[in-house]
Amino acid sequence: MGTHDNHTHNFTQEFEFTGKAKTWSLIAIVVGVLAIAFGLYTNAERTFANLLLMSYYFTCVCAAGLFFICLQYVAQAGWSAGLLRIPEAFAKVLPIASVILIIVAASGLLTHNLYHHWHQEGITEVGNPNYDPIIAGKASYLNMPFFLTRMVLLLGIYSIFARVITKFSNNEDLEGGLSSYKKNFKFAIIFLIIFGFTTPLWAFDTIMSLEAHWFSTMFGWYNFAAMWVSGLCTITLTVILLKKSGYMTWINENHLHDLGKFIFAFSIFWTYVWFSQFLLIYYANIPEETVYFYKRWEPAYKPWFWVNIVINFLAPILILMTRDSKRQMNTLMFVCIMLLCGHWLDYYMMIMPGTVAEHRGFGIIEIGTALGFAGLFTFLMLTQLSKKSLVSSNHPFLQESLHHHI
Repeated sequence: MGTHDNHTHNFTQEFEFTGKAKTWSLIAIVVGVLAIAFGLYTNAERTFANLLLMSYYFTCVCAAGLFFICLQYVAQAGWSAGLLRIPEAFAKVLPIASVILIIVAASGLLTHNLYHHWHQEGITEVGNPNYDPIIAGKASYLNMPFFLTRMVLLLGIYSIFARVITKFSNNEDLEGGLSSYKKNFKFAIIFLIIFGFTTPLWAFDTIMSLEAHWFSTMFGWYNFAAMWVSGLCTITLTVILLKKSGYMTWINENHLHDLGKFIFAFSIFWTYVWFSQFLLIYYANIPEETVYFYKRWEPAYKPWFWVNIVINFLAPILILMTRDSKRQMNTLMFVCIMLLCGHWLDYYMMIMPGTVAEHRGFGIIEIGTALGFAGLFTFLMLTQLSKKSLVSSNHPFLQESLHHHI
């Protein structure tokens, strides 16, 4: 799977976004548009919930790409220098994903289809039939102007960092030297601090407030773990598919092994946070908290509750436990696809029980919306990837990446 001889690698190689990849991504987008149109006509409530699910998932994967880049800069990691163009493409799509998520959330607020637990007429007015004292106590935080302001502000900040960091990475190709690398090192530190403190707020607002009576201080890290595993799987899957198409010859089984270890480790971390949240609420037996899991034990969701654990924890642990499994492209590709589907189910379990009161189901709306967003992400990401060479030949740690061996 590649060699360490620099002369066998074409570092000016650019990805050509043509053929089947482009065709299938466009077909998926069309399928998604048709499914959403069908859903809005037949069941707007369920369609809005699926739009929130996929726009949030889309934005999380893009944000995970930016997080991956910044993590490598701050750690001054060398092994990943040869594959950074891929998460950079994710980061370049983040502003578009953010705008889509903001539009979906704002539309959900205005139509009362999504955030009806705290955004409905008279819910904070004493004497009104809709009055809810719990929500009234949270009204200074959970109100439409402040909610949308926070979302625009947070996603705007993330998008600005994505723009700045990818810009300096591009400058590195043109100028050489360490100037751009040092600037990105500083910006990466600042971003990680901001992202670390604000990611829970983003998750609280977008997802946890769908069931505003309930709260968990672990929910933000639970969402971060899902975001990070999904991002790692998408990066790894992109690397493998590019290698299978004849690109990125400098990436070898050692790089895949490291990516596999990250996926393995953070699947365990996701499970740790999931189980801790569940266990703390279960043994505390506080009614306003246990209701969250009670809903997910209803017949419509109980089987998916257990499937969620099997796919996102048990399967990757058993499959990726050995060294060899992390170094096999087909095995790793299977696990990545499985986990991307698994974390879709994870978000489904977070969102649907609190938003879709009636007409629950699984069919064209769910599958079509997921395919549409997957196609949109693929199209936008590969378009960005095709604009630059697949490696930064002036990255100061490129040689370390080329000779990476574990």
